[in-house]
Amino acid sequence: MVTGSSKVVQNHHNLTSTLDDVVERRTQGSVAALFDVDNTLLPGEASEVLFFGFLWRRGLVGWGELRRSAAWLAGHMPPFSLHSLRERKVYLTGKRPEDIGSLAREFCQAKMIARLSKQGRAKLDAHRQAGHELILVTGAPDFLIAPLAEFLGVSTVFAAKPEQRDSVYTGALIPPLPYGPGKRELILAHAQEMGLDLAGSYAYGDSPGDHDILELVGHPLVVNPIRGMARTARRLGWPVATWK
Repeated sequence: MVTGSSKVVQNHHNLTSTLDDVVERRTQGSVAALFDVDNTLLPGEASEVLFFGFLWRRGLVGWGELRRSAAWLAGHMPPFSLHSLRERKVYLTGKRPEDIGSLAREFCQAKMIARLSKQGRAKLDAHRQAGHELILVTGAPDFLIAPLAEFLGVSTVFAAKPEQRDSVYTGALIPPLPYGPGKRELILAHAQEMGLDLAGSYAYGDSPGDHDILELVGHPLVVNPIRGMARTARRLGWPVATWK
């Protein structure tokens, strides 16, 4: 026969076990894996550059967008630095988000998925099985990254957000831009909100624009390094990998 006191002890034991399970799950979930996209998960040329070509072939952009982009580059310091095009998407000005979004989804299915790195997908799956929070953090526009994240089963995404006004894109981006210090700002805010253990977390990136998030985590990996990142990795003792 189970007495009242025995029931209390048993209930207390069950509650303790449940709380322990919750704490364990929370601890597992506190580790994140941060993935850059262009030239990391998607080796090679930037997805937005390829998408511009896709739009060109569809007749949605042309010489006018190229001339306006060149004029924007020439008018900003340092002159002809591609960083200014990260901050303003001249080719989107006046375009309808629903048109761009539909073509972006088509482009993702036709071109982006096939380019995904085998090693990158394996890393994603390993982190998923370990219970880590998967995060894509990229300066590419959100309309390109959203269908890719859906395909990969990644629910947390930080990507460039084009500004809209009167149902069309203005060409401006909503700050902060997820590149360089902007990536750091976004990840720090998310880590604080979600209680992430950045010292126990992982980050994967290829360029100086990823330096800030690689520096934030305890387990950085420089992938397909460009623009001096191999030298930076050697100086800081970060491992380097090639993903194809």
